[in-house]
Formats: sequence, structure tokens, C-alpha cells
Amino acid sequence: MCIECRRSTPDTTVASPSRRSVLAAMGALAMMGTTGLFTQARAAQTPKPGNVLTPDEALARLIRGNERYVSNKAGARDFASTRSALASGQNPYACILGCADSRVGPELCFDESMGDLFVARVAGNYVTNDMLASLEYGTAVLKAPLIMVLGHTHCGAVSAAVKAFESDASFPGHIQSIATALAPAVQAAEKSTHSGTLVAAATTENIRRNVRHLQEATPILRGLVRAGKLKVVGGLYQLETGRVQLIT
Repeated sequence: MCIECRRSTPDTTVASPSRRSVLAAMGALAMMGTTGLFTQARAAQTPKPGNVLTPDEALARLIRGNERYVSNKAGARDFASTRSALASGQNPYACILGCADSRVGPELCFDESMGDLFVARVAGNYVTNDMLASLEYGTAVLKAPLIMVLGHTHCGAVSAAVKAFESDASFPGHIQSIATALAPAVQAAEKSTHSGTLVAAATTENIRRNVRHLQEATPILRGLVRAGKLKVVGGLYQLETGRVQLIT
């Protein structure tokens, strides 16, 4: 993703205050698209006009899609025509920070197709710098109005973090870094739960913590949330039923 290419020859011309103001305004417009004119042009040029939604509309669409998935009434997909429409660009209506678990496919569990969801996945569905940068791109550049942190029941990453907490277990290679990253959620959950339910409680706590992290992430996400252009929510996928429970 190239943001700006600069000429190698230095520019010795000093920009006047008015010129600097114009350049700054143009840069802000190109990055964030904050004017009504830009929004109208985007809606006219998007490959999927139906994906131009408000945050509340986007969340309602996710929920409806999950209901179809749970009831085994998923819609038919025309991949050929979708590929053609998306060849020149994308405008997903929601971003998903999900777990890498092979049993949880966001496009499937929300009954969506290519170009609808901007998905970043890592075992344990937690925010890293790379995940944050990806979600900033999905919201600030691609204009998705919704982020869902999507965890799931019986999460192996959370179970490993609980095992490390309870028995000082360690794991090979870089797997330990996942358990370490999830440790604060386990520690917080342990203070308010009973023996035998720590994995479930830590899974929910991990979702909540990462929702808050994204809501307050600077410089981009927090500004969009406060402006009402972005909503960040949590979801818990039930492996047994496929239903996504909203986590508040």
C-alpha cells in the first residue's frame, strides 16, 4: 500500500500558509473522505453499493446473516460475477478481528461473499500492531463502518493461556507469545470466576479487552468511533450451534 511517492529532487520553494492549508485539506480528504461530496462519489463508484452502510446497519446485517447460517438457509453465491465486480476495488461493510481456528470462517458464519468482510485473523483474536494497521486500513481507507472482535468457544489459544497461568506451562517456538499476550485476560477473568469455567470466562474477557483496545486506538480508530462513523463490538461464536452471541 503506497501512500505517497516523493520526488527525489528537493523543492526549495517555501509554501505559503494558504498553500499549506490547501495541501493539508487535500491530503485529509484523500485519506479520510470526510466531505459529503467525497461520500457521494464513493457510493457511485463502489463495486458493491449495498455495502455502503451505517455502523448500526452493518451490525444488523451481520446478525441477519448469522441467523441464516444457523438455520442452514445460507444464500447462493455467484462467484464468477463477484470476481468481475471486485476486480477494480473493494468496499467491505465490516471488519472482523477473528481467531485463526479452522472451525470459524467469518464469511460462512455471517453468510457473506467475497468483498463483504475485511478479515484479519490470529490465534486468540487479539490486537497486534499488524492487526491494528490492517483494521485501520479497512476502516479509514476502505470505509468499513464496523469492526467485530470475533472469539469462539473452546478456543485453543485461550486454553493454552489458562494452562500457562494455572500450571506455569510453557510452549515451543513462538506459540508462547500467544499465551503471554492473552495472560492479562486470563488474570482478570480468574478474579471473577469459579474453578472449571476459567477458559470460558477468559474467552469473553479477551473479547471485551480487545474491543476496548480498538475503541481507544489512536490515531485513527478512536477518532472514527467518536465521530460516530465506526462501531466496535464483540462476538462469541458457539462451535456447537454456529450462533454468534454479541458481547457487551
